[in-house]
Amino acid sequence: MKEKFTPELFLSISDKWSSILKSGADLDEIRHNLLNHINEKHFITYSGKDNDMHDLDLVIIRDCARVWRGILHPRSENLSSRSVLSELVNAAKGKPDPALSEAFWGEICHLVRGIEGQFRFHENSEFSFADSGELKGRDAAQVRSDELDLIHTHLECRMSNYRSGISDSVLGQRAENKTRILSQLNETDENWNDWHWQLRNIAKDEKKLSQFAELSEQEIENIKEVNRLGIPFGVTPYYASLFDKPDSGNDKAIRMQVLFPESYINSSQGECRDENINDFMLEGDTSPVDLITRRYPNIVILKPYNSCPQICVYCQRNWEIKGPLEHGAMASDEKINTAVKWIADHEAIKEVLITGGDPLVMSDLKIKEILQKLADIKHVKRIRIGSRTPVTLPMRFTDELCDIIASFRIPGKREIALMTHIQHPLEVTPDFIRAAEKIKSRGISIYNQLVFTFYISRRFEAARLRSLIKLCGVDPYYSFYPKGKLETADYRIPIARMLQEQKEESRLMPGLARTDEPVYNVPGLGKNNLNAWQNRDFISINPDGSRVYEFHPWEKKIADQKTYVGTDMPILDYLKRLEDIGESAEQYESIWYYF
Repeated sequence: MKEKFTPELFLSISDKWSSILKSGADLDEIRHNLLNHINEKHFITYSGKDNDMHDLDLVIIRDCARVWRGILHPRSENLSSRSVLSELVNAAKGKPDPALSEAFWGEICHLVRGIEGQFRFHENSEFSFADSGELKGRDAAQVRSDELDLIHTHLECRMSNYRSGISDSVLGQRAENKTRILSQLNETDENWNDWHWQLRNIAKDEKKLSQFAELSEQEIENIKEVNRLGIPFGVTPYYASLFDKPDSGNDKAIRMQVLFPESYINSSQGECRDENINDFMLEGDTSPVDLITRRYPNIVILKPYNSCPQICVYCQRNWEIKGPLEHGAMASDEKINTAVKWIADHEAIKEVLITGGDPLVMSDLKIKEILQKLADIKHVKRIRIGSRTPVTLPMRFTDELCDIIASFRIPGKREIALMTHIQHPLEVTPDFIRAAEKIKSRGISIYNQLVFTFYISRRFEAARLRSLIKLCGVDPYYSFYPKGKLETADYRIPIARMLQEQKEESRLMPGLARTDEPVYNVPGLGKNNLNAWQNRDFISINPDGSRVYEFHPWEKKIADQKTYVGTDMPILDYLKRLEDIGESAEQYESIWYYF
């Protein structure tokens, strides 16, 4: 980073702020004076008098004014259990709290610069267009078309940095990987395409996975420790064939899906089996009967099978799962029948999401049986199946399975949809495409739910994914903020990065390839739309620089429900991580002004 953020830098940005904070008045008077200054700055800037700022840069002043009002309110201090104002006053007195990180001062410096009109984004734009002046009609259209060509070239250049699973060089490497795995196991290509064979050969320890892929010494030690602690771990032979060499850096997103980092292991010791710690989404508080989760009026989750062929590191239900295909994962007929009866007894339920675990690990017969039970309920109009098997086990999509699923689709009466979870362009392979095509050819829609982790967060990386999966017939549906669980801290990003990606990179793409919704899943309550300011307030900044938000429940105007206070990752820490992997932090500079 070019700039070092300190209390001294903060005090040097604005004489007015420094004067108010050093005035010696009591805290409430200082609060009052700062709020008056902020409101006046906002009003004068928007009055249009003697203002040379770009129209769009005025928005930064408007947004910073709202954030400052939120941070300075006593209610925000009560909710967050800290007073940012007190910290600023202490710094002005020459007694800054040493516990306040550079990331904290980075937020403060940018917020003061923002409200004072010192951050003029459009003076530093990547694009420099000629002034079209008074051009009208065809002449103006031609100039604008030339500008759009320039933007497109920039978009294509950035997206081309990310290889996919159908890139020629990647296909060659993976063909070699597959041949090596089959040779190690003395098996045939026919067996490779048998999903039962894939399940029988899941790698559950470092010895088996080392047969499938080259592992670093640290990865081997991590897997040993994961097994020792009882943390669920497993990788299918197919998914292991997607690995590149550990020192290549080309498959970091693939490996981080299934190989637990040291940070996870260290924070999970002694805690990984404690559901009171790991039930982050409070599913226990939203489960009226076994196997059912309900957070919304018209939809429920049904969990008949509670394991997967492969375990995602950041799984929100890892506290329930002991390992891949674990004994006892299949719910009893009695529990399934009780759950189905509960759905039948509640006519408000119009939609059922069958998930788990991964329900497509169940036999064809069991899948058909459960679908039939739900189809027999007249008020159920939509059945969704949540499964990552298109990515981890695409050979599961046999003609027989696809025919079974499609048989319950009745146009105009009942919809069947597949919800999947593709995390990176490198997961989009010819096998995945064939599986998706089989489902799509039977009239079943496929939707993707992306977890926006660090490993899909570089500029235009998620845009590349959306563009690619749309060509495969998969609709972008949600981008989820990673769950705020302690053990998965390495996967988290600032909320501001999700907003920046949605407002900048995604906006350059056609609507059908970018129309997913960024959401923060509020424990016990459900999805909070991050695109809408009215769904949250930025209320404080923690000493480590993480922002504190008050999230409003989706039903806040129609039902009595409490708000939720949550945090994200410090922006400065995120930018430094990007620089560690070769990214330029300057390319992300506008991130500070997404709230």
